[in-house]
Amino acid sequence: MAFETIIVNGDVVTENGIQALDVALQDGKIAALLARGTSVEAQEIIDAANQLVLPGAIDIHFHCRAPAYPERGDFATETRAAAAGGVTTIFEMPISKPCCATGEIFRKRKALAQADAYVNFALYGAPGLLRRDEIAAMVDEGAIGFKIFMTGAPSGRDDEFEGLCLPDVPDLYQAMKLVAETGLVCVVHAEDNPLLEWYTAQLIAAGRSDIAAHGESRPPHVEALAVATLLTLNETANVNLHIAHLSSKETLDVFRRFKVTGSTASAETCPHYLFFTEDDLARVGPYAKINPPLRKQEDVDALWQGLADGSIMAVTTDHSPFTVEEKERARTDIWRTPPGAPGVEELVLGMMDAALNGRLSIEKAVALISTNGAKRFGIYPQKGVIAVNADADLVIYDPHTTTTIQQEMLFSKAKACDKLYEGMTFKGKVQRTIVNGRTVFKDGQVIGERGWGKFVRPVRENVSQGF
Repeated sequence: MAFETIIVNGDVVTENGIQALDVALQDGKIAALLARGTSVEAQEIIDAANQLVLPGAIDIHFHCRAPAYPERGDFATETRAAAAGGVTTIFEMPISKPCCATGEIFRKRKALAQADAYVNFALYGAPGLLRRDEIAAMVDEGAIGFKIFMTGAPSGRDDEFEGLCLPDVPDLYQAMKLVAETGLVCVVHAEDNPLLEWYTAQLIAAGRSDIAAHGESRPPHVEALAVATLLTLNETANVNLHIAHLSSKETLDVFRRFKVTGSTASAETCPHYLFFTEDDLARVGPYAKINPPLRKQEDVDALWQGLADGSIMAVTTDHSPFTVEEKERARTDIWRTPPGAPGVEELVLGMMDAALNGRLSIEKAVALISTNGAKRFGIYPQKGVIAVNADADLVIYDPHTTTTIQQEMLFSKAKACDKLYEGMTFKGKVQRTIVNGRTVFKDGQVIGERGWGKFVRPVRENVSQGF
């Protein structure tokens, strides 16, 4: 037997556990899983002794917004960051200029990413124009799913959110019904807009513009009420519903109550809700302004329990690059800075650190950042697993060292805004990232090629109908 590449001596994380296997790669695929030490020929031999071989992470909630604000980042800069973080596929949200709400805009974004991406990518569409023909056109182009905000468009950014923001329940319900016809997953940013606007108006009237006012404008019941509305509507809409970035105990409790009575909806959370609290907003200021906001320690503890019992099926970054100038505006007025923070370079590190420190198993960590997302969105077993005939998207992870986050080691264009993680030390290190059978990141350097990443479309019959 002869192969292009073989990864030898590694501890391979498969769905059947961690196994002593050699992984052979050919034509961008996993060609064989061999007993360790099997004699084969290969053009390239990668020695993974004392290291873990993982399926590449799949970041199912990601923003670079191209073509919107290149000063914040684009498909090239932010997928370089993904490669450095061990993320081999990103699902890009439809916020762009203009919003990705038609087949034509979708095609243009796809072409842009195909030219620029260092890792594989999928694209969401926005269904809020409520046009069946445009939703169908995006499905035909290969949309991974659809995204809806229950909040209004941010001031001055209407073109980026046209077809994405549906704060009125009748419009929301119509969009859910239209997406249900496609069989694809509908991801919803769940915050109740009237309640959110009321809280914000009260704070502004009281002269509040300090950093803490952000969290006070969106207490947990703003999120919980929105999720209850969604799940109630979905009892008749029957869309393949997924709750984005679930952040609080109160919301998780609501979500579980509906699951007990038969809801097939799924939910994700993000590393920033697992590793940080509202105290970190005071620590790093506007760089921790995120929607929904960082919560209390009791919420962090509840989310970890939600991961443990399967209520929450994925951990994803909501990677959102902005500029230092934009974030610093909030030093005097929190309302003037956009919400979001980078994080794609810490997804694998954070979850593997938790696993290596015994908070969950390595296999569970891999499921949360890779396998479950692939199954939910219909790209498994092509991705999300180390198995014969799967795509050769792999990470070689060294569990015997540590990684301390410093700005100079990061690749996101928004690395100067990555204040939440700066100075944190994680157990382990991403040694190498392999995309489509080729090394794109190794020993701290991105060595891949712009445009190497491939467009990923779902297989609709493989889309999980709940989780």
